[in-house]
Amino acid sequence: MPDVVDAHLHVWNPDAVHYPWMTPDVGPVAREFRLGDVTEELDAERVDKVVLVQSADNKADSELMLFQALCSPRVAGVVTWVPLLQPEDAAAQLDAWRREPVVGVGHRVHEEPDPDWLLRPAVDDGLALLAERHLTFDLTAHTPTLLAHVATLAERHPKLTFVVDHLGAPPLAALRAGERDGWTRWSAILGAVAQMPNVVAKLSGLATAAGPGWTSEHLQPAVDRALELFGPDRLMLGSDWPYALLSGDSYSQVWHGLRRTVDQLPERDRDLVLGGTANRVYRLPLDDL
Repeated sequence: MPDVVDAHLHVWNPDAVHYPWMTPDVGPVAREFRLGDVTEELDAERVDKVVLVQSADNKADSELMLFQALCSPRVAGVVTWVPLLQPEDAAAQLDAWRREPVVGVGHRVHEEPDPDWLLRPAVDDGLALLAERHLTFDLTAHTPTLLAHVATLAERHPKLTFVVDHLGAPPLAALRAGERDGWTRWSAILGAVAQMPNVVAKLSGLATAAGPGWTSEHLQPAVDRALELFGPDRLMLGSDWPYALLSGDSYSQVWHGLRRTVDQLPERDRDLVLGGTANRVYRLPLDDL
């Protein structure tokens, strides 16, 4: 079986890095989390590699992740942050990290006050830089407006791979409550995004979206829709640990729940979602640990 990859995992330390989202309502996760805190569960779940993804739009967060990568061979790639609005500074930072396992760049666009931040001309220049460096662009398109912008950007930058984190935040909790309007809108926008061949998505953050008491059955509609639109060769599995702890779920609970949603797939398709797609998209090293 090919390597199993958790394509969306975080580490953070509020004593060393500023996280604007880390307010009192996220108290259970407002402390330091290192890769070592989840190593036993990664071992138990037979997860071979992880991709660390930025948790703040600042350099300090990226440096923290790169240090964790230095300490563990399980970290196969890091999605950092660079200042896309200042392409020259972004290029200089990427040059400084040229020997580091940087596989992509992310931006927490859902925290930007301007819903059209992604469409700024300066952002286009920054994205062109990423395409030149063969890096991905991960983005948290957590609103219908932001998700729709992904299709626009993907058309503008056909040589850049866009990674939609958390599947664009499907309204699973509302769907559980019988409210279908938001689901229908999300599904339609995701369909337009998936038509762009340079867009891939992560099956991550779904347990949080489904709300307390979720089961794999509550996640299945989003996974089925994603498989229908993207196919297994454009989907990756990610735990979103430790953010997932906010819903009271352990790493193993989330990973088991996600895996059950793809267990019914043919072996080749399942292997793609569990690691093959991540290896290809992020150009991860294929050597065994």
